[in-house]
Amino acid sequence: MNANATPNTDRRPRGFSGWAFLIWAVLLALAGLVLVVMGGRLALLGGSLYYLLAGVVLVAAAFFLGKGRSLGVWLLGGLLIATLLWAWWEVGNDGWALVPRLAWLAVVGMITAAFWPVVRRSTRPVAKGPYFALMAGVPVVMGAAILVPLLWPNTILLGTDALASQRPADAFSRGTVPTPDGNVAANHDASSWTAYAGSNLANHYTPSAQVNKSNVKDLEIAWHYHTGDVKAPDSNITYATQNTPLKVGNTVYVCSPTQQVIALDANNGSERWRFNPKTDPVALSRAAASVCRGVSYYQAPAATTECPTRIFWPTADGRLGAIDASNGKLCTGFGKAGFVDLNDHTGNTLAGFVGPTSPPVVMRGVVIQPTGQVRDGQERAAPSGVVRAFDAISGELRWAWDLGRPETTLLPPDGEVYTRGTPNVWSPMAADDELGLVYLPTGNASGDFYAKERTKEEEEFTASIVAVDAGTGRVRWHFRTVNHDLWDFDLGPPPNLVDWPMPDGSRRAAMVQATKAGPIFVLDRATGEPLLPVEQVAVPQGTDHGDWTAATQPLSPGMPNTIGRPDKEIETLRESDTWGISAFDQLVCRIQFKQMRYEGIYTPPTLQGTLAHPGNHGGINWGGVSIDVQRGIMVMNSNRLPYTEHVYTRETMDEMGVVSIFRGKSKVSGYMAQMGLPFGAKKEPWMSPLETPCIAPPWGYLTGVDLRTQEVIWRRPLGTGYDHGPMGIPSRMKFTMGTPNNSGSLATAGGLVFIGAALDNFLRAFDSETGELVWETRLPAGLQAAPMSYEVNGRQYIVAAVGGHERMDTKLGDSVIAWALPAR
Repeated sequence: MNANATPNTDRRPRGFSGWAFLIWAVLLALAGLVLVVMGGRLALLGGSLYYLLAGVVLVAAAFFLGKGRSLGVWLLGGLLIATLLWAWWEVGNDGWALVPRLAWLAVVGMITAAFWPVVRRSTRPVAKGPYFALMAGVPVVMGAAILVPLLWPNTILLGTDALASQRPADAFSRGTVPTPDGNVAANHDASSWTAYAGSNLANHYTPSAQVNKSNVKDLEIAWHYHTGDVKAPDSNITYATQNTPLKVGNTVYVCSPTQQVIALDANNGSERWRFNPKTDPVALSRAAASVCRGVSYYQAPAATTECPTRIFWPTADGRLGAIDASNGKLCTGFGKAGFVDLNDHTGNTLAGFVGPTSPPVVMRGVVIQPTGQVRDGQERAAPSGVVRAFDAISGELRWAWDLGRPETTLLPPDGEVYTRGTPNVWSPMAADDELGLVYLPTGNASGDFYAKERTKEEEEFTASIVAVDAGTGRVRWHFRTVNHDLWDFDLGPPPNLVDWPMPDGSRRAAMVQATKAGPIFVLDRATGEPLLPVEQVAVPQGTDHGDWTAATQPLSPGMPNTIGRPDKEIETLRESDTWGISAFDQLVCRIQFKQMRYEGIYTPPTLQGTLAHPGNHGGINWGGVSIDVQRGIMVMNSNRLPYTEHVYTRETMDEMGVVSIFRGKSKVSGYMAQMGLPFGAKKEPWMSPLETPCIAPPWGYLTGVDLRTQEVIWRRPLGTGYDHGPMGIPSRMKFTMGTPNNSGSLATAGGLVFIGAALDNFLRAFDSETGELVWETRLPAGLQAAPMSYEVNGRQYIVAAVGGHERMDTKLGDSVIAWALPAR
């Protein structure tokens, strides 16, 4: 048969390959019909017309291929070329964004090319050269368009050695402050790690410089300890290892998910003692996660006989404990037989409603402990968010900051409790021992996504940094980071305390306050005055359920933000930013994007459904940022994962059978009851039907900021899909995509930043001046805890609690691992 012959009328049996080709054509037609239906729906919502048109062409191509007409080849080839051009036009040279647009059609083209012998027999003959150019050549171009930017990603911005060489040699900030009473936690040196984030200054920085860029490649495991706390005592308990150990003297102090405290030899990791508080498993099961972020250290006055050195820590069932740092025995003179009841006068009678997650601050002879994390979104009449200070020796109440009774600094009136439902402090804190101030990052009043019924005081102090006098409990100043917070943008990150250079050459005692909402503020830590401009910017207005919206929100334009990609620009999502692993789940996300309300940052939650970017997890969460106080470089790991937020009437919640977890079991899961309010809510990451985020990677970044210039000097995606993939299947590929992350980093005087945090099981080290990856090591579990460092006998150790995070679906474990250079 020649090229000008009429269509083939050969009635020979199709054979296996012929029937396979017919089935293939039917599958293409079905795929095209799906695109027509869903693409039509998107078009009606005002979205892209591509999917509707592509579906029509694909159905037509399948029809003609099945009928044995060469027109099917040309239609399919035309669709391949048009899609390639459209994809480049819509997202440019972005390999991850091109995956759902090109990958599936590239596979279609290659499979169709494999049917060449069948096509040659059953259609009007098509010249082999043009056929393979269309069906095989174009898919190769599509594959290259995806793979080239994945192998050489344009999302990595590295700093330069030339820029690093221009950095001033003088230290950006002091690493210590004077302390009037010699408080161990006030400061630390290269040999120690005296508080959760290094010291009360909370910078996650070590002045140890032995491990540096040139020798970090030689790091090896110096010791590896197993806590044994890896299997939850109850199947309802969710584990999360978020502990950063302390190191004082020659002892490392660790705590495990069930709040067991363990002392280890700092040289070899051998266990010295262990104390198990036997936390109520019911309380652990009702907490968002069973976690212990850290413990606190106190050195008592010289005349103290019992427990001259002490470890303090909170438990999930509402106790503050004190044990002897030298032997792990309870300090029986503290509180009642070694414990203070944190539930006292809070109105809490339900196990797990309150679960302290972060260690107390020790200063001025008191232990400052918030009520802790009050379970989000369950009941308006939740336990109080009161913050109290207890005598470090006796456990006697010294003061209480009760937001509803600012004139009262001790117990509430007889028969009453501290004010219910007030904003609580659940994240790590910081303190200035010289000024005598403790800094409290507050969350939301109970009822995260409906705020109309908040009191004046709750409005004023929600999502705020509050400076409280450590001696009296009186508020010195506060700074609110979100106005009328409707998004659960509670202030998760602790502040970092540094000296800030002023234009006149002087330095001010300052704090750098990162936020979940995205802005990063720089404030005078004595007065709360902004040291960089804060602008009140107009934001979207109006709700569909009767709540009101603040006219403006505070932004800090002089500092980079983490609203999407860390930058001074604010990222606003578009329909073309939607993603999926295939065209079909991406199409679902595109439809959802058009159905939800989204007008940029601070779009209010609605009955219609709202897209929140950044999502509820941030931005930057409780892990905070690290600051190299010598170089003046701030390193921050941030999330780029939008959330969906819905508000539901009480009638709807009742119909669905949603109740507080403390009042029974809801008929459906994932909803926030907000009982006592007229509306409930639901928040969740915006995910496709195949369980991938609905925007293209990166979903997490690691960024270096020069604090002297307030400019981003490097930025890169953090984490790979090696241990996670679509539908939870590990990809075992180390493409730098950037994953959601949890926890913080460690900055060192050696010019390195150590961090895990991502969804893959690796610890990595980056050059803090350029962002170059200089070392990584495989871990036995996930690392959702910030590393720390110390020196013993002139040898620097990098230590991390490697235990995973069940809610983030990283592998669980019970390891505490120390790395060091080979022993001399």
